[in-house]
Amino acid sequence: MAEALRIGVAGLGTVGASVVRVIAEKQAELARQCGREIVVTAVSARDTSRDRGIDLFRTAWFADPAELAANAEIDVFVELIGGDDGPARASVKAGLEAGRHVVTANKALLAKHGVALAEIAERKGVLLNYEAAVAGGIPVIKTMREALAGNTVNRVFGILNGTCNYILTRMEAEGISFDEVLKDAQRLGYAEADPTFDIEGQDTAHKLSILTSLAFGTRIAADDIYLEGISNITQADIRAAAELGYRIKLLGVAQRTESGIEQRVHPTMVPTASVIAQVHGVTNAVAIETDILGELLLSGPGAGGNATASAVVGDIADIAKSRPGFQHGPVFGRPAKELKPYKQAKMRSHEGGYFIRLTVHDRVGVFAAVAKRMADSQISLESIVQHASDLGDAALKTVILVTHETTEAAVRKAVDGITKDGHLADKPQVIRIERAD
Repeated sequence: MAEALRIGVAGLGTVGASVVRVIAEKQAELARQCGREIVVTAVSARDTSRDRGIDLFRTAWFADPAELAANAEIDVFVELIGGDDGPARASVKAGLEAGRHVVTANKALLAKHGVALAEIAERKGVLLNYEAAVAGGIPVIKTMREALAGNTVNRVFGILNGTCNYILTRMEAEGISFDEVLKDAQRLGYAEADPTFDIEGQDTAHKLSILTSLAFGTRIAADDIYLEGISNITQADIRAAAELGYRIKLLGVAQRTESGIEQRVHPTMVPTASVIAQVHGVTNAVAIETDILGELLLSGPGAGGNATASAVVGDIADIAKSRPGFQHGPVFGRPAKELKPYKQAKMRSHEGGYFIRLTVHDRVGVFAAVAKRMADSQISLESIVQHASDLGDAALKTVILVTHETTEAAVRKAVDGITKDGHLADKPQVIRIERAD
């Protein structure tokens, strides 16, 4: 059996402690699968006294994670610190420059510095593995990087944030407000004390930017993503979606178009009968559409200590199975220096159109004015329905419009016009309807 693979772990939070525990508990099984033992020999964490429920008695401690990363006594550096700069970036860079393989779960780091780090890894002939950075325990990175050789990816989309999916699932199932579910999610540990990064879509955007690079061979462009969160989703939207045969999900979508690559994160209505509409709670799901395979859907736990640790250990095991002289594949599926500049496409037309909810004053001429604004923007309506307003005012009505396929610009122009006409009593709601078959 080959010599043991020596692991250094920086960051001993929930995920880091789970990684150390899993490696210790599964040591014999991992040795059989990989042909060599995997041993955690060194760690780095800010608090050396906290009881993490793992045995670190014989493990070397490093105050500086960058020093650990470059240490000659480890073969693989595992970065679980978090953050897009600071110690995380410094330690990963130090490890790669020292010729160490690196495993990270840090999507923010990769979204900001992934291409530069990939260039170092490929120059040094070492691996930079990051399965845990996107969709937790779902092996979507390995699938896109290795299993789809010869396929041309046309579209990748999915539910990439468990917090948002949990909130939307409970809003629908229990008929309670966004704020109520968010407070409960924070109490249960599904949402952070400051949930902005999750609920406003930034977390999904970071993950989507990585998938986009893998899918289309472009440089990561996390700042060029159309971004919209779920904080403005109401029970009125949830109920209207159900009546129309849809369910609301926060999706990240990247697709190839004639004018470039479109990346967007926003609440989306998907048909209730579609597979992705059945993904509930904190579960994640990623769909990949290709020319040869067709559509592949991967679903599973998207977060948590065990799910993320499983992905990290899987990345370590891949390194353990490689042998000296083995030519490693490129970090993002193509050599980093060959990744094309990202060309952002305009928000295009969407199959299925748009859902538009308007709270209007109940007076003569409102319907005609709304219809005129739609016609002026060349928007064809599939349906128009009027309800009593949820605001409890008899002088107000809720108007639900569903459009045929049209453009983002046309919808925004029409809604802006209706707003300027002075017919609205509340902020209009616009939600895209996405093909999700």
